[in-house]
Amino acid sequence: MKNLILRTITGILFVVVLVACLLHPLSMVALFAVITGLTLWEFTGLVNNIKGVSTNRFISVVAGVYFFLAMAFFSAGNVYGAVLFIPYLLVIIYLFISELYKKAPNPIENWAFTMLGQMYIALPFSTISMFSLSTGADGMPAYNYILPLSVFIFLWTNDTGAYCFGSMLGRHKLFPRISPGKTWEGSVGGGIVVLIAAGIIGWLTQADGVMTIAEWLGLGLVVVVFGTWGDLVESLFKRTLGIKDSGNILPGHGGMLDRFDSSLIAFPAAVIYFYTLSLF
Repeated sequence: MKNLILRTITGILFVVVLVACLLHPLSMVALFAVITGLTLWEFTGLVNNIKGVSTNRFISVVAGVYFFLAMAFFSAGNVYGAVLFIPYLLVIIYLFISELYKKAPNPIENWAFTMLGQMYIALPFSTISMFSLSTGADGMPAYNYILPLSVFIFLWTNDTGAYCFGSMLGRHKLFPRISPGKTWEGSVGGGIVVLIAAGIIGWLTQADGVMTIAEWLGLGLVVVVFGTWGDLVESLFKRTLGIKDSGNILPGHGGMLDRFDSSLIAFPAAVIYFYTLSLF
């Protein structure tokens, strides 16, 4: 009972802070820069427990946070443009060259896990900026909080719907080798709830002209499918390492990877979907 109360309080605070920060561009950038850093710190700590692996946690975190900030300024139309990414490239080069002098037992694994952290965490989080920041018609930065907020709403409603439908109707395992608790019935149920949420958002925002209701429904389906894969990817990561939770920074909810696993795959997919729509 005590754990349930703690989990509920943590979940409510998490949602309130996330939603509040998404309403303003500066708070969004600040929050997700911190989240990127904490998630990378957690990831590198986990992989460094593997025998023979010793990634540079501090430099990896600095590189990931810088990449996120550079992408945010670039997406907002910063005058320096692609030059913003030069320092990031220098850090990546350093991470490769530094292995020449560390005398590590397996430098290839160090390189691999270092780059995996950047690709799996820093890059996906940076797509939130691509999704929400742009240059307005007047040449000034523009911010649309509805797009990133909607993705999180879809992820949360999918989780809730999948849990409820899975608990009541779940019979057929979705991916028993990696996540034996997930069922096809739960996944379909979660998808139905997300489509309802997408339809409501589309109806409420149709005057803004961001997307049509049909396009919002498509975005909802993209988030359901890729969010589920994101959850499974993190489950595979934890199963490979032999751990239950990625951390304990969020009481009752595990670590940062546990909390953002779905979004790490869903956001890049959502960005691809959104920009594909703009081509037609």
